[in-house]
Amino acid sequence: MASTNANLNPPLNTVHLDRWIPLYRAHALLYSTAILGLIYHRVTSIFTSPTFIDACLLSSLLLSELVLAFMWVCSQSFKWRPLDRQEFPERLPDRAGWPKLDVFVCTADPYKEPPIGVVSTALSALAFDYPAEKLSVYVSDDGGADVTLFAFMEGAKFARHWLPFCRENGVKVRSPEVFFASDGCGGGTEEEKLKTMYQTMKERVESVLEKGSVSPKLASSEEDQQIFKKWKEFSRNNHPSVIQVLVKSSKDRDITGQVMPNLIYFSREKRPNVPHHFKAGALNALLRASAVLTNAPMILTVDCDMYSTDPTSPQRALCYFLDPVASAKLAYVQFPQRFQGLNKSDIYGGELKHLYMINPRGMDGFGGPNYLGSNAFLARRALFDSSLEAGNGHDFIKPEMVIEMASGVAACNFESGTKWGDGIGFRYGSLSEDFHTGFRLQCEGWNSVFCDPPQLAFLGDAPKSLHDALSQCKRWTVGQFEVGFAHHSTLTFGVRKASLGLGLTYSHLAFWGIWCIPISTYALLPQLALVYSRPLFPKPSDPWFYLYGYLFGAAYIQDMVDFIYHKGTFRCWWSDQRMWLIRSITSFTFGSIQFISKQLNISSQGFNVTSKVMDDEQIKRYDEGVFDFGVDSPFFVILGTTALLNLCAFIVGIFRYSMVAEIFLAVFGITSCWPVYEAMLLRSDNGKMSERVKIRAFFAAGIVLAVGCVLFIV
Repeated sequence: MASTNANLNPPLNTVHLDRWIPLYRAHALLYSTAILGLIYHRVTSIFTSPTFIDACLLSSLLLSELVLAFMWVCSQSFKWRPLDRQEFPERLPDRAGWPKLDVFVCTADPYKEPPIGVVSTALSALAFDYPAEKLSVYVSDDGGADVTLFAFMEGAKFARHWLPFCRENGVKVRSPEVFFASDGCGGGTEEEKLKTMYQTMKERVESVLEKGSVSPKLASSEEDQQIFKKWKEFSRNNHPSVIQVLVKSSKDRDITGQVMPNLIYFSREKRPNVPHHFKAGALNALLRASAVLTNAPMILTVDCDMYSTDPTSPQRALCYFLDPVASAKLAYVQFPQRFQGLNKSDIYGGELKHLYMINPRGMDGFGGPNYLGSNAFLARRALFDSSLEAGNGHDFIKPEMVIEMASGVAACNFESGTKWGDGIGFRYGSLSEDFHTGFRLQCEGWNSVFCDPPQLAFLGDAPKSLHDALSQCKRWTVGQFEVGFAHHSTLTFGVRKASLGLGLTYSHLAFWGIWCIPISTYALLPQLALVYSRPLFPKPSDPWFYLYGYLFGAAYIQDMVDFIYHKGTFRCWWSDQRMWLIRSITSFTFGSIQFISKQLNISSQGFNVTSKVMDDEQIKRYDEGVFDFGVDSPFFVILGTTALLNLCAFIVGIFRYSMVAEIFLAVFGITSCWPVYEAMLLRSDNGKMSERVKIRAFFAAGIVLAVGCVLFIV
């Protein structure tokens, strides 16, 4: 056992090396030897090929295998020194010594991120077990929607009843939307009254959302009426800064007379033709405005659907921020992202266990996990020196002047000629602003900590349709390429400024889009070889055959063991693997194309918010574990094409017993693509693959077979 704060007695936290490290390293040595053997065999096979075409085909496989080898080497950094941590919040000093905390809740589109859900998330943070006078919750509305402001005005009224109810009844999950929908709602008189109050508020907000705007008549004061009248002149990308203090801790009390935390609505200024830098720009504007208003040294960023399930989670973060040794260069404490409502098999791999739970532990051994954008407590001083700003936390002593100052630093031209987005604040230049920000902070010498307590701290919504899951991954692919291929590349700058281990872990994440090269190659080329009886792999009688078998089997077995060891199930692991293959063929491919298009200044799609809204049929299909293909998408064309080629290869090549490796890959492809066959051939519901997509898939498969005929026969 090692303590990160040995000077404290007793310590606020401890850290342990993973007990399986020797086994991980032994396996890495054996597997790397096997990779070198494979490369040697493939190179010698190329030079001894009977024809030029054979040499080209084998060279394509070699390129794919080199990509696989590179990604495998990078992935081993996650297993080289993984850490497990434990916190002791009961040992924290008196609450009077705790720092102020600002919570940033981000939303961008009321029609994809329902305002009532955003309000529930904010209320769960407002109800933290934290000194109310030191807690401020900001909602960053980058959509500039009046309905979102209206929802929070209603939520502020409800909070006066909700906060004391949670406090007096020991409620753990303090999102009212979740609490009232769960079995935890016992049905007592007080609960029923509160539930009715919440349902009334929800209906009012949803009614306004359906109408598309807020009538001034709905405002409870003359001041609020004037605000909504001005909103008639606003548009999403053309409006001034809007800052509304909805709850003020210096004067507002709940129904029991207790102090309430601050609740502030914030929407930065936006103007046409002025770059706004998406979420990173919104966060930087809020970072400056909050410095003027409250200037808390500790900041929590949460996505609008990521509600708190443990009101004591800030105390666990304090176990590091109040540790004089660990806090010296601590930029952020990252909690894992967990998701509610996943079906038993997690068919879309929404848990992302490697990304959110396994990999961060490995990165923790080299200085800390990457910043995931949500569920992270950050030190304000790591992002910028707030004393440089117009204010320094005025606690609303002079409301008009302070709000004016905060609006000024949220102006769209404030950053012109400054280092905001480069050396200060959340970093620009990538659609994955969280990944980029964490990487740059660690290269500047800051550390981070992965905090994964037994009690879940936050829960959110994962995409529950296949198209949303693939679109989200495509956006990440583009954003992470933008970091990997930037001037401050993870592979060069990261290794030089941070460490070899941390640089490799970041590179594995930054370049994950290149998985499309080997996976697409292995999904198509061996199958065509099987159709046209041109072997690309050794026969079972050749000893080299078993090397390929070992490399494939060992990789999958290790991944399965890791997944199950970290509290997963075999069914969920298989879904995760299947989705990794599907993403590689679709999201990674289209993400790579979009990134290349951007580099060539070809118009490409920008940032898209993942929808949190689903209809009843989609929800039913998801709960039953049935894939949803009910959208015409190029993702599904390429999936259908791949599925048809693997099926064709298996049918044609089933009697070619000597081509065992090629047959195995075709069978593996068929198994992985089974939901695609169901959607194309067996289903009649609205989630099936559309006729248009099927026709395009059959046509594309025919073209690929024709090209294969040229390659393998002519």
